[in-house]
Amino acid sequence: LTLKPSSTDHKSSLIIRASQRGTVWLDMVSLIPKKTYKGHGLRPDICQMLADLKPSFIRFPGGCWVEGDDMAHMYNWKHTIGDIANRRPLWNIWGYWATHGLGYHEYLQLAEDLNASPLFCINVGMSHKEVIPMDQMGQWVQDALDAIEYANGPVNSLWGSFRSRFGHPQPFNLKLMEIGNENGGPAYRERWKLFYDAIKAKYPDVNLIADVWGGYPTNPMPDIIDEHYYNSPEFFIKEAGHYDNYNRKGPKVFVGEFAVTRGCGNGNLRGAIGEAAFMTGIERNSDIVVMACYAPLFAHLNHKRWNPDLIYFDNHRVYGTPSYYVQKMFSENRGDKVLPIDVQSSDVVATPRGGTIGVGTWLTQAEFKDIKVIQDGKVVYESDFSKGSEGWKFLGNGNWSVNEGALRQTRITENVRAIVQDKKFTEYTYTLKARKISGDEGFLILFNVNNENEKSWWNIGGWGNRRHGIEMGGIVGNEVPGSIETGRWYDIKIEVSRDRIKCYLDNKLIHNVPYPAVKSLYASASIVSKTKEVILKVVNVSTEPQTTAINITGKSGASGATAIVLTSEKSDDENSLDNPTKVSPKTTKLQVKGNSLQFEFPPNSLTILRIP
Repeated sequence: LTLKPSSTDHKSSLIIRASQRGTVWLDMVSLIPKKTYKGHGLRPDICQMLADLKPSFIRFPGGCWVEGDDMAHMYNWKHTIGDIANRRPLWNIWGYWATHGLGYHEYLQLAEDLNASPLFCINVGMSHKEVIPMDQMGQWVQDALDAIEYANGPVNSLWGSFRSRFGHPQPFNLKLMEIGNENGGPAYRERWKLFYDAIKAKYPDVNLIADVWGGYPTNPMPDIIDEHYYNSPEFFIKEAGHYDNYNRKGPKVFVGEFAVTRGCGNGNLRGAIGEAAFMTGIERNSDIVVMACYAPLFAHLNHKRWNPDLIYFDNHRVYGTPSYYVQKMFSENRGDKVLPIDVQSSDVVATPRGGTIGVGTWLTQAEFKDIKVIQDGKVVYESDFSKGSEGWKFLGNGNWSVNEGALRQTRITENVRAIVQDKKFTEYTYTLKARKISGDEGFLILFNVNNENEKSWWNIGGWGNRRHGIEMGGIVGNEVPGSIETGRWYDIKIEVSRDRIKCYLDNKLIHNVPYPAVKSLYASASIVSKTKEVILKVVNVSTEPQTTAINITGKSGASGATAIVLTSEKSDDENSLDNPTKVSPKTTKLQVKGNSLQFEFPPNSLTILRIP
């Protein structure tokens, strides 16, 4: 049936009303507009956002969707092809039913429409909770073989004939298959071998990608391994050199999922800059890191189950986060040969020097009392639990109460915190008493807390009650051996000065460390051989502009350059449906004389210079 609405309503719905009493069965109802992306059923505006990224490949169906919470809810590609009315819907851990209107065939078609290589990730016989016995693995391996035949097989093959019947007689040319998603351990490694041997015997030109959880399999050796990273901006900045000294004798690397997920709002500039710094390291080491992709890709704003995502949409609008523009800038400005580069820049402090204070636990019950903050010899905060927990904010799934003048937490779970509300201290001494009641670890003593979602604490008796360490901005530092006894009160003191943090346990100095620092500038360089353009990507992660000399050794003759800059007034600036390009790149022209130029890199910025 073709329906033509008489007016526009972005929150309208379809109502099917019976004219009399009776029984009605609804099997599959789907409203699809006449105009779709290249006629293949998907929203043109959303797909155009994806096309504008100029992706080299598409990894699908993505993440935990592959293995499912249990085997009954794993992704089975054979349930997602053919007549949409006959496809089996699937309930998933993100809390909705999928009709599979976007199924295996449509994913392959989308990759082709985008001129991107398809990368299919298949279940390895493992869910979040279950493992298929080895003597029953035959059908799972066969599913992988059949998936490749569906994508690549001739029209006279079983699954190739299905593909042809559904409107695509030409092969899709699937050359990348990932076996499992975030699986690991002995169970994964023995199942990996089953898939590898069977697929390579029949399809030797298909590159197989292995998971790395608990160490990647080495018998047989994967073509590529998949590594995932989710963390704070400072973590990604610190890891910008992660692959500089990576083992070149093993398999190639696919950074299959990465994103700043802490201290990033709904997807802000600072998160994007952290990712950009990390990506300069990926590009510099593209001899070993052959692929990388942000995750997750899309989210409907009325049903978010993860934060952040790259592209947000509602029923009629779409926009990209600042991270979207980082991906776009890197993709649109790729050379074909990496150039050696030397970056000299100053250090900047990776975390704020001030903030509120708090206490917390990790898999432990504990209580805290006599909490005090002193500045310039004066007490500026002192706990008073005579009014209960007034003035405190509780984070995480804890069970807090006040007992005999102490703040007590009695739930054994991870990442439970309590912070003092509406306070911010700088250059102070923080003292308290703490006692472990039971559990696996010790105490979390929070200081310099500016973002509720970030770790900023002294972890006492952490990592299974084996070590003490300072965790700030995604960086774990100055770990030392140490444990906490149950039932004993400890005196704890943290001195926060302008340049150092000192931590005392029972009047014994445990840590005396400077603030975590990172370099202010990160860069990669490449050349486009055809046009003889040097492409220089520079990320300034500091809060100050960096005026820098850029020197290019080699042939001279450059007369002009193009600068593409992504930045904004504030580090926590975000895009939105109403202001979709608030944080987006701006392009200017520069004059270059000879082999050098001066450039001021704005704070929290990604700059791409294209230099003839």
